[in-house]
Amino acid sequence: MKNIVEVNYASTGESTETDAMGMRQMQARAYAKRDAQYLLLKAPPASGKSRALMFLALYKLEYQKIRKVIVAVPERTIGASFAPTPLSNFGFFKDWEPDIRYNLCTPDSDTSAGKVSLFKDFMRNEANILICTHATLRFAFEQLTPSDFNGCLLGIDEFHHASADRQENRMGELVHKILNESSAHMIAMTGSYFRGDNVPVMMPEDEARFVRVVFSYYEQLNGYTYLKSLGIGHHFYQGCYLDALKQVLDTDKKTILHIPNVNSAESTGDKIREVGEIINIIGEFDHQDCDTKILYVRRHGDGKMLKIADLVDDTPSNRDRVENYLSTVKGRDDMDIIIALNKAKEGFDWPWCEHTLTVGYRTSLTEIVQIIGRSTRDCPGKKHAQFTNLIAAPRATNDEVTVSVNNILKAITASLLMEQVLTPDFKFMDGPDPLPGYVRVKGLKKLSSDRVKEIVENDMADLTAQVMQDDTLRKAIANPRVSPLEINKIIIPRVIAKRYPELSNGEVEEVRQCLVMNNAMKQAKIREEIGGRKFISLNNRFIDINDLDINLIDSINPFQEAYEIISRQLTVPTLRVIRDAIQEKRITMTREEALRLWAFISNFIKEYNREPEINSDNANETLLAEALIVLKRAMRESQNV
Repeated sequence: MKNIVEVNYASTGESTETDAMGMRQMQARAYAKRDAQYLLLKAPPASGKSRALMFLALYKLEYQKIRKVIVAVPERTIGASFAPTPLSNFGFFKDWEPDIRYNLCTPDSDTSAGKVSLFKDFMRNEANILICTHATLRFAFEQLTPSDFNGCLLGIDEFHHASADRQENRMGELVHKILNESSAHMIAMTGSYFRGDNVPVMMPEDEARFVRVVFSYYEQLNGYTYLKSLGIGHHFYQGCYLDALKQVLDTDKKTILHIPNVNSAESTGDKIREVGEIINIIGEFDHQDCDTKILYVRRHGDGKMLKIADLVDDTPSNRDRVENYLSTVKGRDDMDIIIALNKAKEGFDWPWCEHTLTVGYRTSLTEIVQIIGRSTRDCPGKKHAQFTNLIAAPRATNDEVTVSVNNILKAITASLLMEQVLTPDFKFMDGPDPLPGYVRVKGLKKLSSDRVKEIVENDMADLTAQVMQDDTLRKAIANPRVSPLEINKIIIPRVIAKRYPELSNGEVEEVRQCLVMNNAMKQAKIREEIGGRKFISLNNRFIDINDLDINLIDSINPFQEAYEIISRQLTVPTLRVIRDAIQEKRITMTREEALRLWAFISNFIKEYNREPEINSDNANETLLAEALIVLKRAMRESQNV
């Protein structure tokens, strides 16, 4: 298996160092914005978001007349991140000391109805910190009014669970009402501010009210002390995944193995039997601890005893004991392999995890990002983290070819997205003397508004995710006949305009240029030549960096490299199935989109002394021909009016 993404880091230690108040780099950045009523904190797993919320909440309780703090997490086990913490031991002015009565995430906490009753009791008494699940918050909110939250701070962890589709998403409706019908403060925290269903997390008018704190994956991982590299790869198999598992499961690595959903094509339909088969692949079952329910298995070959946690077994008594044990793991030797289905993803903390192995593409890019985050904790002895996606390759005899192809395209998308997220962003400007750290690009539009500057500064990773999840783009990447111009000038602007409807056409173009440039440059290789001149190797072109031009970038596909790498891992018959599954594209271009290509059409006609041909083998020429057809049709229609 060859990694699609292999990123090396400097191990500067900066992101894990603490200041005089005991704050890490990200936490200090968030604390600097403590006066904001609404704060959106976007930071990767293990960056310390939970403790950042503690610092902010205690400050607001002490100095901003906030009377209550409500912390909401997506599932009960994540509530452990907000346990009592002696912050004063590290320099902060106060400790985090929530009342145990109002930690509604403990294993022995009351039933759902009882939790809502305790929540309402908390809102009436003198206690000032409550910890609950998203579900408990939603149920309690239904029995309260938005004004009941006046004077409260609402901290929502894993905020991407909310959605702007308020009719379908109760958390999204709750957030909207709190923002618009109460004086409450809100801190929204997430490692992936995008959703797998392409629905925005918030409506633009609500999102615009938040002050943003962004701490990138690159800042986090580059600033670690021990972890030096991260690999992301795919392994394609045919037949049963259990047979392929033998090739990719390295039992010397601390591993979280996510088996496929029982309703997916990759599953055998019997999750309990699959766990048994996995145990047999690893070694010989020895015994199960009566108290912790941890499995002890003697590994094939050397007989080493491995500790395995089964989180697939959803018997409540067994699941609770396993989860309780995992929450007390203190050392590398306390656990070897965790087998899970829907557990051990967001918020799950096992620092020694080196390998996250996922069978089948999961429901969304958000989920992939969360799973990768399980292995990117920094701890002694861990130099490399690895994510492997084990995917069933389509076969010509497969009746579900379309589903299989879609899964592979999603896998490519995940790789492309993570390649952008895990590396540093570039900064661009036009002009003869670019500022230090900037790359000069001829023809690059100047950012014309504060809103565009904010998007370019803070939203490139999220916007890349939105673009990469677009079905049209995924199919375009996999189709060699789709022109780079179509990707850059038509598909990408559509996504940007949909995500930011408040932007003008000119502002959309400014954002698009920065997005395309950033993605293209991350695929480029920069080389020093004689005389100090810098050249870049980009899409098989060798270009003087001083000759970079936005029109040049628009003529290449900035997302092509990872698809070409992944294609080399597939067999010729499989690639043929993929190509056959991609339907011949039709002209769906709008008049406005065609107009954006008029300058390219004019240049083509001047250079070749003819109009572009629709049947050309050159994808760019085909696209220009389609645009010309659209424009001619629009002209005829206007003359007939």
